[in-house]
Amino acid sequence: MTLRRPLAAALAAALLAQCAPVQAESVVKLPAAAVDPAIRASRATAIVAGGCFWGVEGVFSHVKGVIAVEAGYHGGSKATARYDKTGSGTTGHAESVRITYDPRVVSYGTLLRILFSVVADPTLKNRQGPDVGSQYRAAIVPLDAVQRRVAAAYLAQIGKGRYFAKPIAAKIEPYKAFYRAEAYHQDFMRRHPANAYIVRWDAPKLAVLRKLFPQRVRADPAP
Repeated sequence: MTLRRPLAAALAAALLAQCAPVQAESVVKLPAAAVDPAIRASRATAIVAGGCFWGVEGVFSHVKGVIAVEAGYHGGSKATARYDKTGSGTTGHAESVRITYDPRVVSYGTLLRILFSVVADPTLKNRQGPDVGSQYRAAIVPLDAVQRRVAAAYLAQIGKGRYFAKPIAAKIEPYKAFYRAEAYHQDFMRRHPANAYIVRWDAPKLAVLRKLFPQRVRADPAP
């Protein structure tokens, strides 16, 4: 059905009003992970999903201890790991990020704490902000038994703590394969700070990171 412009504009305005950008004054600073064993290594990898990967990558690239962040796809096949395919919401993929980090500086549990305090609302199913579809789901993808234990414990911890009005919807998903997204998606927030979507939806998340976790913010973003 084709909508007249005034009606379409009104509906769009109503949707945006319901999905207001996150504000530092209204977010929940979740507690540190109760289960978060120290890892004796200089490098580790984490994969998480939390809505549009522009903002997820943009926030984590500013976290101290993060070495690199890549935007990509996880959950589906190699054949459908393309932006024009995943947009259908039928490929099984989630827009995800692969984080390379120094666990001596930032722990896996801390990454999950930032994910759900700053980046993604863990109570939303198949959506974040203005984006709707299974490709925008919030998920944790553990890469080993330790990460799986930390992830399960943290979801249980924040669920039992009742920090949110609704139940936790974010899931733990088994690792399949991570496919790096197209080059134009990489470092999108840093390269396009004036992009309308970035300004409205993702820049506020970075402001929340700086407000809630100032000691965790690095001076320059990781590549």
